[in-house]
Amino acid sequence: MKTIALTGGGTAGHVTPHLALLPRLQQDGWDCHYIGTAEGIERGMMASRAGVTYHVISSGKLRRYFSLRNLSDPFRVVAGFFQSFRVLGKIKPDILFSKGGFVAVPVVAAAWLRRIPVLAHESDLTPGLANRISAVFAKKVAATFPECARALGKKGIHTGTPMRPELFLGSKEKGLQFAGFDGSKPVLLMMGGSQGAQAVNEALRAALPSLLPGMDVLHLCGKGKLDEALVGTPGYFQAEFVDQGLNDVLAASDLVLSRAGATAIGEFLALKKPMLLVPYPKGASRGDQILNAEDYQKRGLALVLPQAAMTAETLTARLFEMMEKAPAMRQAMEKEPDADGSGAVFALIEALAKR
Repeated sequence: MKTIALTGGGTAGHVTPHLALLPRLQQDGWDCHYIGTAEGIERGMMASRAGVTYHVISSGKLRRYFSLRNLSDPFRVVAGFFQSFRVLGKIKPDILFSKGGFVAVPVVAAAWLRRIPVLAHESDLTPGLANRISAVFAKKVAATFPECARALGKKGIHTGTPMRPELFLGSKEKGLQFAGFDGSKPVLLMMGGSQGAQAVNEALRAALPSLLPGMDVLHLCGKGKLDEALVGTPGYFQAEFVDQGLNDVLAASDLVLSRAGATAIGEFLALKKPMLLVPYPKGASRGDQILNAEDYQKRGLALVLPQAAMTAETLTARLFEMMEKAPAMRQAMEKEPDADGSGAVFALIEALAKR
C-alpha cells in the first residue's frame, strides 16, 4: 500500500484541495494521513473524514501586527518540527503533499530531513511566505496561476487547483428550496470565506433595501455573525456557513459577492459564476487577495471593489453593474482553460512518490 501525508491549514482554502484529492487517492489504494494543529480549521474539516488518520502537531504563524504570540510562536514551530519528524518516521509516507499555510512549514522541513519527497501547492498569484520557505525543501511546487509557477523558477509547475467533484453536482432546485426563494429573481450569494467578512457583511446588510427589489440574497456570513433582526426578511436568507449542500447553494446562485481567496474564486470560475470581489486590504494581509482580484478583473472574470471604497451605496452600484455585465463575464469564463487541477496534481503525486 502506498502512503501519503497531507498538510496545510489556517483557512479553509488550505484544506479544501485535499478534499478534492482524497476520493481518488483512496480509490487508488493510498493510505492517507493528515498532519495539522489541534485547534485549526483543518482539524474540523479532516479529522472526521473516513479513511484519514489525523495527527496533531504544534505550529505558529507570522502576524502582520503586534501580538505577544509573535514571541512564543517560533518555539511552537520548533516543537512542531520535532513532532512532525516523529510522526513521519512512524507512518513512513511515500510523499508529502503540502497545501501551505503556517501549519505546513515544520512538516515540510521534517519531511525533507526524512528524505520524503515533498510536493507543495500555491493557490495565489504570488507565493506566500509559507510556500516560499517550503519551496526550498520541495521537489516541485504546483501553482494555480502560471505567473506564480514562473516566479518559482524550475520547481514551479502550472497545474490549477484541485477541486471537489461534488461542487459540479449541485441541484438548483434544492438550493432555492434551502433558502426559501422561488427563482423569480437572480440570486446573489455572499461568501466571506471560512472566517466570514464582517466589513462586507455590514455593507451588504445596509444595502438590502436597495438590492432586494432586484435580487434575492443568500448570505453565508460566518460563525457568530448572524443578524437576528433580519430573520424573516423577504428575499434575504442568512446562515453562518453551509457544509453539506454547498453545491446546491452554488447551483442556485447567479452572482457571487466574495473576498478574493484563490481557492474560492477558482471554484467560482470553474462554475461560471460572475463575481464582485472585495479583497482583504493590504494591512490585514500580505496583499495576495488584491493581486488575485486584479488579475480576475483584467481577464474580464470579475469586478473589484476595494474595501476602503465600500459603502452601502458603492456596493449597490457595483452589484447592479455586475448584473449587467454577467453575460460578458460568463463568455470570458467559457474561454478560460479548465480550472480544475485535480488530474495534474494527482499525476505529480504519482510521479514524485518515493518507491
